Amino acid sequence: MSLSMHRVSVPVFVRGLKVLSELLKKAEAYAEQHGSVPDALISARLADDMLPLSAQVQRASDTSKLSVERLSGVPAPKFEDNETSFAQLQQRIADTIAYLDSVAESDFAGSEARAIKLNFGSFQPEFKGDDYLLTFALPNFFFHIATAHDILRNQGVPVGKRDYLGAYA
Repeated sequence: MSLSMHRVSVPVFVRGLKVLSELLKKAEAYAEQHGSVPDALISARLADDMLPLSAQVQRASDTSKLSVERLSGVPAPKFEDNETSFAQLQQRIADTIAYLDSVAESDFAGSEARAIKLNFGSFQPEFKGDDYLLTFALPNFFFHIATAHDILRNQGVPVGKRDYLGAYA
């Protein structure tokens, strides 16, 4: 049995977003336990030239939903990137998962050969659908999840590899 583009994308993105949601729950609990201001965690960065935790969540959301849109042709919802609380970040994750779950496997028909052209200013890569998913979209998605994990760990939140791996650890 071969793997379908749907199976290699939607369930993988959903699982990653659920892991991210659990990381945020641990971060919120940590802030409450330690009397920390949640804003400090939400705005924390690993380095000055890196995006904060909130933006890592936003980029993981965007990468998953826009990847599925590009591959399936089903329009993704647009979010404003204005989340400033754990509750808002959790809602964004839930809304992203709802969109991903709404896209049918049949919408991915032929997506492995679909031409995907990205436009990031001077960076304009072009891919076939399967190469896009496997060499760009999934690595980008997991970069943002790993960076969110690393920001939280750097801020003292007790998360480790098992938290990153989720239910499989």
